[in-house]
Amino acid sequence: MAHGHHDHHPDHHHKQQHGHQHGPGQEQRGTDIDWSELASLLETQAELTAPVYRQAMAWLAEEAAGPGLIVDAGSGPGVVSCLFAEAFPDARVLAVDGTEPLLERARDRAARQGVADRFDTLAGELPAVLDELTYPADLLWASRSLHHLADQRAALTAFAARLVPGGTLALLEGGLPSRFLPRDIGIGRPGLQARLDAVQEERFTRMRAELPGSVAEREDWPALLTSAGLRHTGTRSFLLDLPAPASDRARAHAAATLARLRDLVADGLDADDRATLGRLLDPADPESVHRRPDVFVLSAYTLYTAVRPA
Repeated sequence: MAHGHHDHHPDHHHKQQHGHQHGPGQEQRGTDIDWSELASLLETQAELTAPVYRQAMAWLAEEAAGPGLIVDAGSGPGVVSCLFAEAFPDARVLAVDGTEPLLERARDRAARQGVADRFDTLAGELPAVLDELTYPADLLWASRSLHHLADQRAALTAFAARLVPGGTLALLEGGLPSRFLPRDIGIGRPGLQARLDAVQEERFTRMRAELPGSVAEREDWPALLTSAGLRHTGTRSFLLDLPAPASDRARAHAAATLARLRDLVADGLDADDRATLGRLLDPADPESVHRRPDVFVLSAYTLYTAVRPA
């Protein structure tokens, strides 16, 4: 599949299935995942992260002023695609994904938000599906979808080929894994989230290696963008900073992310950490993320931009 990131990692946009967070330290979306079943979770996570996307779009507007066509490569259920339609009211937006049920949700969202007249969808596998574009893109957004493609360098070259001369590729990859809790939470061993990150790193490495035709690449995104024939124009990171005491929505996000992590990496944790996660996820436990006062959400998202020479 060819979803995107941004709706994205257990805490989220964007999968060679779907890019929300996912590089090392973020959720790996395997080829056996039914993304349509995760649609609601992907939507709520992307909605929580909307302030980050709006900041990123404001920055992009300085470089890609007045784009005629914006392509969201790996759109998932279209939360970010619709934010693009809101941020660039004169642009047409095309949401591209490998899962039709997610694109159906994207079309429904566009209709609810009154942008359906300049919103369309395209179903298919990245990057090949981009050959079906009728017109090249002025702005192509790929949020945590690239790392699910076996040959990332070739995919970037394909992305670049679908840009107009002077068009911008916006690549969201990397950043930092989310934090929801202090290092010492008063139960279990301190440093639980750091250990979860380490297990996630290993899982991410296996996911990349197991992709058919996988090509190992140094994750030097500016260099890879340059190798694709583009001119790297900027790198900037954006924070999602929702301090304690967390809102109910932020708590639900933390709980959903930790539950997803438990399902994904439980075999890599010891019994003590599994027990601690169990308490954190039990709504009846005073120490759970549903009830404790120190829950927060802090994430960093890094965006790289590059332009196709005129």
